[in-house]
Parts: sequence; C-alpha cells; structure tokens
Amino acid sequence: MAGRNEIDDRALLVEGRLHDPFRLLGRHTAAPGRVVVTAFLPGVSEAWIVEAAEAMERVGSDGFFEWTGAGDSLPHRYRIRSISDKDESVRFDPYAFPPQLGAPELESFGRGEHFRAHKLLGSRAHEADGVAGVLFAVWAPQAERVSVVADFNRWDGRRHPMRSRGASGVWEIFIPGLDPGECYKYEIRNRAQGTLHLKSDPFARESEHRPGIASRIPSPSGFEWSDAEWLGHRAEWNWAESPISIYELHAGSWCRSDTGEFLNYREIADRLVPDIEALGFTHVEFLPLSEHPLDASWGYQTTGYFSPTGRHGSPDDLRYLVNTLHRHGIGVILDWVPGHFPRDDHGLARFDGSALFEYPDKQKGEHREWGTLVFNYGRNEVRSFLISNALYWLEDFHFDGLRVDAVASMLYLDYSRNAGEWTPNIHGGNEHLEAVAFLKAFNEVVHSQFPGTVTIAEESTAWPGVTSPTWSNGLGFTMKWNMGWMHDTLKYMAEDPFHRKHHHDRITFGPIYAFSENFVLPLSHDEVVHGKSSLLGKMPGDRWQRFANLRLLYTFQWAFPGKKLLFMGSELGQPDEWDHDGEVPWNLAGVPEHAGVRRLVSDLNALYRGRPALHRFDFSGEGFEWLQWDDSDRSVLSYLRRSGDGDLLILVNFTPVPRHEYRVGVPSRSRYREIFNSDSRFFGGSDVGNPIPVESEGVAWMGRPDSILLTLPPLGGIVMEPVESLAFSWKGAETGDREPAAGP
Repeated sequence: MAGRNEIDDRALLVEGRLHDPFRLLGRHTAAPGRVVVTAFLPGVSEAWIVEAAEAMERVGSDGFFEWTGAGDSLPHRYRIRSISDKDESVRFDPYAFPPQLGAPELESFGRGEHFRAHKLLGSRAHEADGVAGVLFAVWAPQAERVSVVADFNRWDGRRHPMRSRGASGVWEIFIPGLDPGECYKYEIRNRAQGTLHLKSDPFARESEHRPGIASRIPSPSGFEWSDAEWLGHRAEWNWAESPISIYELHAGSWCRSDTGEFLNYREIADRLVPDIEALGFTHVEFLPLSEHPLDASWGYQTTGYFSPTGRHGSPDDLRYLVNTLHRHGIGVILDWVPGHFPRDDHGLARFDGSALFEYPDKQKGEHREWGTLVFNYGRNEVRSFLISNALYWLEDFHFDGLRVDAVASMLYLDYSRNAGEWTPNIHGGNEHLEAVAFLKAFNEVVHSQFPGTVTIAEESTAWPGVTSPTWSNGLGFTMKWNMGWMHDTLKYMAEDPFHRKHHHDRITFGPIYAFSENFVLPLSHDEVVHGKSSLLGKMPGDRWQRFANLRLLYTFQWAFPGKKLLFMGSELGQPDEWDHDGEVPWNLAGVPEHAGVRRLVSDLNALYRGRPALHRFDFSGEGFEWLQWDDSDRSVLSYLRRSGDGDLLILVNFTPVPRHEYRVGVPSRSRYREIFNSDSRFFGGSDVGNPIPVESEGVAWMGRPDSILLTLPPLGGIVMEPVESLAFSWKGAETGDREPAAGP
C-alpha cells in the first residue's frame, strides 16, 4: 500500500504543483531486492515494462501506473510501452535517468562567469547511457514546478515536470526519443503566487516563425565552413588603420522575391555579394537577425536571443550567408540588442512569475519611451546569459563584430526619465554602475576570445572613453557611432545653400572632437524613417541641386576622418523613406541621376580603400590638418588628409556657385592632380573642375609658402593629390562609359 507521502505527491503532481517529480516517478527501491516503477500516463489504457515483459498496474483513476518486481530483473534504463485512444508508443522513461548537468557548470552560470551558457541551458540533442534524446534545461529560480510541454505530451504540464537543481535555480529533464524540429514551451508555476506562465525557451536556438511563438528543438548543423583564410586574416587585422566602409541593411526589406516574399539567407547571399563588390564596401551590417514577433520592430524587439529569425530560413542558411560574404572578402557585422527586451507574454518578461531577467524596481527596470524592460545587469545569471549570447553569434555564425544598440540608454539611470522617476547611484550620480560593469566585461571577453572582431557602440552622449580600453577606465568598445557629426552635418545640409554661411560652425565643429573616440560616421536607418525623409529628401533646392547636395554629403563623409556607414537605398539616392514592408527601389538604378549616385558611392569606396591618407589615421589627429576652415562667406572648407607617405587635399563647396581661381595653400611645391570630383558628369554633375594638373606657385597663402589656384564645382567636393603620388587612378574618369550595376 502506498505511503501517505506518496499519496500526497500524486495529488500534487495531478494538481501540477509537485516540486520534485523524481521523488515519485521512475524507479525506486520498494524493499530489499525489490523495486517499484511509477509512471504518470493520463489517457493511457494499458502500459507495460518492456524489459520485464510485464504489465503495469493502474493505480486509481488519475493516470498512474505501477510495476513492482525484483531489482535485478530490471535494468536502470527501461522502456514503457503504452496504449491510448490515440496511439501506441514505446519510450524510455525520462524519470529513470540521473541529473545530466554538471554542478561546476551550474555554479559558473550562477557566478556570472559561464560564457557558453547556450551549451548548458536550452534544448539540445543529448545521449545519456547510450540512449539518444533531448536535454532540456531552463533557469527559473522562483518556480514551484517547471514542465516541458509540446505535442508529444499533448501540452499537458503534468506529463514532463522537470528536475530542480537546487540553489542554481536551474531545472532540467532528459527526454529520450525526441526529434529535431518539434515545438515546445516551458510551463512554469510560480511558487509564491501559484500563477502559471507559458514561456518560450530563452536559450532556444530555433523558434517558430510568426505568428507562432514556440521554441523548436534545434537540428544539428551540417554546415561546412570554408572561411578559414578570412578568419586567420581577421585575427591579425589592424582595423584602426584599415579602410572600413559599412553597408547597413535590413534583411527583410533589402530585396524581396518576385511575389513580394522574404528571401532565404542563401538567396540574399547570392544577390548581395555582387552588389557589395560593385559598390566596394568592406563590410555589411545587418539589423538584428534574432527572432522577433513583429516585423515593424526591425528586430530590435527581440524575443529569441539565440534564434536566428526563421523569416529567411534555417541557421545553416544564415551560416551560408556569412560564409559566402567572407569568401568574397566582405566582413559581416550584426546589430545586437542588450539594452532592453519586450514585454511579450511568451518572452523574458517576468519569466518565472518574478522579475528575473529585468530589474524589479520599475525605475531601473522599464524603458517607458519604448514600452520595454531593462535587463538586470547586476545579476550574475543575466550577465552569463547576455555575454553567452554575444559569443554565440561570433562563434557559431562567424560574425566579425557586434554593433551594440542604444548604449546610452544603458549607461544612464535617468535616460528618458523625468525628475523623481529615477534614483541616483551610491555615489549620488546618474551613471548606471552595473550596466557600465557589464559593458566592460562584455568587451573584455569578446576581444580576448575573438581577436580581430569589433564592437561598435551606438552611443549618443559625451560619455568619456567609450572606445578607450577598460584598463584605462574606458568601456572597451572598438568604435563608436559619431552621432554629433551626423546630426550637425545633416542639419547643415538641410539649410538653403545661400544661408549656410550663417551656420558654418556646424560643419567645422567636428574636428574639435573627431579624435576623442574611434568614430564611425553613420548615415543609418534611423535617419531615413519615421517622417525624417530620405537623405535625398532632406536636401534643399531643385532636382539638380538636391542630387548635387547628396553627392557632396557623401564626398564630405568619405573624406572626413572616421570609418563610414551608409544605409541601404541611400547608395541610389532613394527619394522616399525606408519602408520595412517593401524593398530598395532597384528600378532607380536605370535612372541617370540615381545611377550617378551609385557610381559616386562605388568610386568613393575605391578612393577610400586605395588611398591610405583617407583611412590610415582615421582615429588620429596626425591624419587631418585644416587648410582653411573659416571661409564662411563662400561656405568652403579645405583641409589635408595625411598618411605619413602622402597627402591629399580636400576642398568642398557648399554653395551652388562655382568658385574659379580659388587659392589654397599647399604643403609642398608640386603639380596637383584632381583624382575625384563629385560634380563629374559620370555622376550626373556639371563637370566643373580641374581637368589638367595644376602647378603650385610660390605665393604664400594660409601660412604656407606655396599655393595653387583651383576651380571648385558648385555644390561639389574635389580631392587633389601631388602628381608624384599617382598610384591611384580615379575609376570614374577612366570608366565613365561603363553602365551602372543595376543591383539585385
């Protein structure tokens, strides 16, 4: 007869409240030399122990079955055959297996030091005692009971309750005989309130595509990488002195199929490679590719942190995309979002009924501006989760870097908060000390484990040392978006050219702080959406002037110190805002003005990559020197870009008035040749410029003993170099009769 405790455990199991199901279910000693096997099989009419070749006895009416026999007649791993009104099955009993996760790994996770936690938690193919199956593990310390629910158990949370691993807060269960691709969730009962929470797996590596929200048991990867040469080069790469020009794109709206459907990652790869090669970008940067339920979030409202979005295919399809880009010499950067997460019921929010991944204090735990929640950066397990996630994308998918979204929102306790809506830190300041510590740890781990990869901060304030090493109290990022340059430049370019002289300080302020951080100059997706207009739409004037202004903007961007970033469609002078439900208007590649912009971007990239003066000292003041910054009346800037073995003269004219015989001081007696002109007819310009080399004269100017007279094109920029350093030839001048690449 069953004891009182056993009867109580059965009642708790039926009620979905049993904390330790392994105490009741599985094989247990009944008496010396005798064992009892208990199974909970609701809906089953008959059951047998296969290895004993004997039937199990039904106990009560709730679905319990028992078998009692000699201990030496039953192996420790045994199968149960069951018959129900729907099917017949033979499966190994999950409750016959001991714990599978090692205590040292669980302790490491709890200390915030397990940076491969995706290999510890989540679901994965596993073999225990020679039996194949799937091991599930999840962190839910405030749970009374956690179960795996799926089709294989009719989504009944009583069928596969998990084993608690004590103080670690982790629950696990090994279920034999499951196949990859099956959908599942976790049913979690909070131990304090008794509330039920049906959650997707935070560590799931595959997820259902919207509108489904379940996790999937991942399929083993069969992909064979062939980018070893690229990775070897990357590890030795001197990124600071190398050209970096980034093409930012949203995979869902860069290009669509003929029927308007999303492209597979493999299709994207095959179309993207020739386009990037024609444009000459060194890297592509994808907006987030982790799973997200809402297309309109562009991936920034992530729910599946370890799941590549299924909109474009399988994880191996994504590996093909990255591998293909690498084999063609193109780096790949991924947007990563540790700054917040959405409130979706199936996601991380109040995961086990408590504030687990987020701060319990709403002043720290909520971003009211976005309606999202803030990770608890001070919690060790959350640190293991986030840093593991960063390494997962770099290790499993070979990404070359992570652009970290919304860093400013992480750094400040009062970010987007009014007085009284935030609490100062222990020193009385507004710095979010736990987030700062997390970002430093993230950068240290990434750079130590993946040499040559880059981390790029979207950080819009004057926080000091974002790209300084952590040992000098910096945050440790590789680079930072130069939001100040972007805002000042776009505001200046939006002014009527005849009024720009009154705003000259906007365009000359940049060099004052240009070398305070390792900057990327971004013209990103954020600037061409939500009513901000496209870049072309921001430009003033008639149609010719708007295109000339846009070409001038890009010329100034590529000739200014800092690495480069341009959002998709901008290389064509897209007239309308970005539409995430559409695609880049590729038909514009056949329209002369738009084709000219595309040629200009291609030639700027060739110039930037081919001339060390434009990239070697992007982060150092020795690579930049003003010739004349204060010619506000004519809205002209002139400066040098230096490399140590050759100088380039940059002149930009921000008015539609050609400047003839414009004198500029030069660093040496020489003949100077125009190697780039944004007003070239090949780009759709009026072809005003300097078609033949110009001899310098012994006329002192701008503090230099020699000078030259130049013609500056209207709304145009030119690049001049000494004739003695003509290693680079301007592609636009030599191949002006070529047809523009039409895009994918």
